[in-house]
Order: sequence, then structure tokens, then C-alpha cells
Amino acid sequence: MPRGKPKIKTAVITLRVDPQVKTVAELAAKHDHRSLTNLIEVLILKHCNTVGITLTTPSHKETQK
Repeated sequence: MPRGKPKIKTAVITLRVDPQVKTVAELAAKHDHRSLTNLIEVLILKHCNTVGITLTTPSHKETQK
């Protein structure tokens, strides 16, 4: 029986940003003891919460499409 958190599939997002933006994002992530990916995810979720966009989990049928 597996232990710990179940594996969750992830999606890939490719971003092009100014090199200075990338540098400060990496510094911010390091400051918060996060990966750059996790920092971006947290910032997106905070913004969505601020503007009233809620995260919904798709139903099993939707994930089978």
C-alpha cells in the first residue's frame, strides 16, 4: 500500500519573461524557501482568491475526456 501523498498529474506551462524578472523571481523563491514553480503557483492562487476566482476540482467524467 503506497504511503504519503498520492501522485497528482501536473500540467506544463512555458513562460517567457524578462531575464531580470526571472532573476528576482528566483531570489523571491529562495527567500521563501520555495521552488520557482511553487512560488508562481502560490502567487497565481493568491491572485485568483483576491479577484474571486475559485479553484474547482473537475469531476471524474471531465478528467476522462
